[in-house]
Amino acid sequence: MDIAAKIKYARIRVNLTQGQVAEALGVSRRTIFNWETAKTYPAIVSVAKMSDLCGISLDHLLKEDSSMSNYLDYLEESTNTVKSKNKLSKIILMAIHLGIWAIALIAFWVFSSGSDALGYSIMFLWVLLPVTTFIVSLWIGKSSNWGNWRWLLSIGFGIMYMLAEYATFSAANMIAFEEINSPEWSMIPMEVLTSLAGMGIGLGIRRLRSVFFKTGKTEPNR
Repeated sequence: MDIAAKIKYARIRVNLTQGQVAEALGVSRRTIFNWETAKTYPAIVSVAKMSDLCGISLDHLLKEDSSMSNYLDYLEESTNTVKSKNKLSKIILMAIHLGIWAIALIAFWVFSSGSDALGYSIMFLWVLLPVTTFIVSLWIGKSSNWGNWRWLLSIGFGIMYMLAEYATFSAANMIAFEEINSPEWSMIPMEVLTSLAGMGIGLGIRRLRSVFFKTGKTEPNR
């Protein structure tokens, strides 16, 4: 029995329509039809959800036989694609934060002067950079691709925030008064807390979605 037949058998076994399965899995009814007629293959995540929904073992759905080789090849290719997309999304998020951080430094030395240094510090150091850190951290928290390493990123955001202040406002003062000052170390925990708040909210959103999915998934069986 191939994967298409196994999916159809699992659905019929628990008396669910294609529409009910589609709603529980968060896909269209056409997608379920395509799976059952072998026009397309489901991703491994969808197969796992199907296993839970229909009360049938994942091993049974994926047990290899001669007709399953194409599907297993598809799963391998799909997994590699997902990994590449996850890596790209991480790079993009970090590039966004680093890009705005660099723009803040360039803007200070190119467009600001001594008279508007205070305005710069308010706009960039106390608004733009913290908001950017919060939003990027929120997306990191919502994603399941970062693992526990996400919390270490908060320290990195804190260090970058401190360096932004030291390379702009503090550096300008040091040049003006011809003296060397130490960095404002207290700025690190401030930005770390901002990042942790964003990640915490993002993680909470992801968990709420998971709870809502599990609740909605059981409705077709009622």
